[in-house]
Amino acid sequence: MTDEYPYALSPDGLVLEAQGQCAASLLPKADSVVAVLADADVSWHRITLPKAPASRLRAALVGVLEEQVLEDAELTHFAVAPDPAAGQPTWIAAIDRPWLRAELAALEQANVFVDRIVPSAWPDDPPGGHFAETDSQHNGGEEGITLTWSHPDGVACLRLHGGLARAVVPLPAPHGTRWSATPGAAAAAEQWLGTTVNVMPPAQRLLQAARTLWNLRQFDLARRNRGTRALRDAVRRFLSPEWRPVRWGLAGLVAAHVIGLNLWALHQRAAIDGKRDAVLAVVKSAFPRLSENEIKRAPLLVMQREADALRLAAGKPGDTDFEPMLQAAAMAWPADQPPVENLRYENGRLSLAATAWGDPQVEQFRSRLRPAGWQADKGSDGRVTIVRIGTTGGPR
Repeated sequence: MTDEYPYALSPDGLVLEAQGQCAASLLPKADSVVAVLADADVSWHRITLPKAPASRLRAALVGVLEEQVLEDAELTHFAVAPDPAAGQPTWIAAIDRPWLRAELAALEQANVFVDRIVPSAWPDDPPGGHFAETDSQHNGGEEGITLTWSHPDGVACLRLHGGLARAVVPLPAPHGTRWSATPGAAAAAEQWLGTTVNVMPPAQRLLQAARTLWNLRQFDLARRNRGTRALRDAVRRFLSPEWRPVRWGLAGLVAAHVIGLNLWALHQRAAIDGKRDAVLAVVKSAFPRLSENEIKRAPLLVMQREADALRLAAGKPGDTDFEPMLQAAAMAWPADQPPVENLRYENGRLSLAATAWGDPQVEQFRSRLRPAGWQADKGSDGRVTIVRIGTTGGPR
């Protein structure tokens, strides 16, 4: 596994903000992490894409490429070019699978979660060549310079020293060819080409690679946003500078809702207080002999109690007295049933013997009483009990 990783930090993928090289645990925090593989880490194969469902595409690629890759195909990670079409020629990137999985695991252990994996170079048209110095460079000569030649027929990593590079790279190069070099390799590159090159530091090349449409995280290495990792990614995006206007808008919306709810609560409280004062005024005007403290404690109960006292004094029965309840029961009594054999009245509950009643008679009795405000239920003892709806013992 890699001890230190070169990195480039950019706010938009275009402007370089910071660069350096450090251990995975010391890498700067970023909203999105793109891992860029070295030129020699990826091999390229041109095939006709098999017509297979997504779940079986990798197995199909293994069958096609097992004779082309140097390592065991089962130990090779494959990635398909962007926007592939089944049955059409396409490029396949091949990478050492155990090595790549180990690198991703080491980064994730350091809380660095890679969103995309991209190559440094890929088959491209128009072609491009990038010169870079190696650790074995001496005195700026060709011995320590490598050339990555990207062209429509593939990618080749070549040393300038010797004749292989001259044999592979056509000179003059095709029209539109892009040449670049690291600062340490620029002089040797221009001498080898006989023309100027674009000086591109390693950090700038990392940013350039990150803008490609390639993403090598495919098949079993595809990013799976689940659980806490998905939540962490969502929080990270929400806290990014791009989402600052949204955060301000949400904060303003929450503040407006809180203020609005408080104002509405004050309005409702004032309305409730007004209704309570109106009830107290009615009770006080109807029963002036009652004290204000007595009325405030339970105005509705006090009013009911005083009204019941006046009714009793006038000799009029109440809704839950025996006579009105017996009259209601007589009006709803099923025509096919004999008169009641016995009954019992207690505290607004009238209980009638109905042992011979079936469910149809009970339902008929209940449906006739309900419009008048009565509830009838048959108990396990064979008796039908009538109560006023809304009183103790009946539904409210």
